[in-house]
Amino acid sequence: MKPLFSIIILLSTHLFSCVEEESLADATGVFEATEIIVSAEANGKILSFDINEGDLLKKDNIVGLIDSTQLYLTKLQLKASKNAVESGKPDVRTQIEATEREIAKQEREKERVKKLLAGDVATQKQLDDIEAAIEILESRLKSQKSSLNTNVTAIDAQSKTIDVQIAQVEDQLEKCKVKSPIDGTVLVKYAEKGEMAAMGKALYKVADVDNMILKAYVTGDQLAKLKIGQEVDVLAEFGKTETKNYKGKITWISSKSEFTPKTIQTQDERANLVYAVKIAVKNDGFLKIGMYGGFKMSLGNGPIAEE
Repeated sequence: MKPLFSIIILLSTHLFSCVEEESLADATGVFEATEIIVSAEANGKILSFDINEGDLLKKDNIVGLIDSTQLYLTKLQLKASKNAVESGKPDVRTQIEATEREIAKQEREKERVKKLLAGDVATQKQLDDIEAAIEILESRLKSQKSSLNTNVTAIDAQSKTIDVQIAQVEDQLEKCKVKSPIDGTVLVKYAEKGEMAAMGKALYKVADVDNMILKAYVTGDQLAKLKIGQEVDVLAEFGKTETKNYKGKITWISSKSEFTPKTIQTQDERANLVYAVKIAVKNDGFLKIGMYGGFKMSLGNGPIAEE
């Protein structure tokens, strides 16, 4: 009888321990992380893609390259076209300089004839002819300036259009570089070096595992005790018996109820409808995506002891 009695005592102790651990959490859920599937933004052969699952990436790190040869050649062609267009731009200063010199010469001649006319050495007709010539030259100069400015404006417009095309190609060239959108860890790699990439094709999945999210579910009665920004005690489950405490802060509360997920337990098992709550938790390296956890609604005054 003694062995049987000992077994009963051990089972009772284990059951009591389990009940006590479950009572530590007011609500339970699963740990998540911000996951991003990075897709190709260009078409072409993947020339390099040097990442592996589990690698740590920094934001904007270049992790791969897609063939951009044709885009680069297009850029060179556009630059050559721009140089050809700008070579036809007239030099306004040089074009009108001759006419301006002729006007200046006639102005000097006009002053000389005026002096001669005052001494009755020249005639009024000579002065009138010079003034008429000056008017013709000034009209020609105005027409030249208008025509030349029109040509310059048209060429500048063509040049700016080519600049826009060059900028578009440069943007496409930049998109041939595969970058990490966030600081995170590579979860899944979908492509390999040498494969053909197409716009929208998934290349890899990265997640910010340094900042985890506990998505838990609470009943309507519990909802009234929660607010965004509230600090809570978070309990992470490591296996069946090992647990660890963290500090967390509520960042989101659902405005709509939903049926209780099958994998989630609530304190009130009669509750069919629950509300989702997201709690931000700083990861110390031990928290993993998909791990079960829970939280207490009020944060204690003392520091949280980590087990």
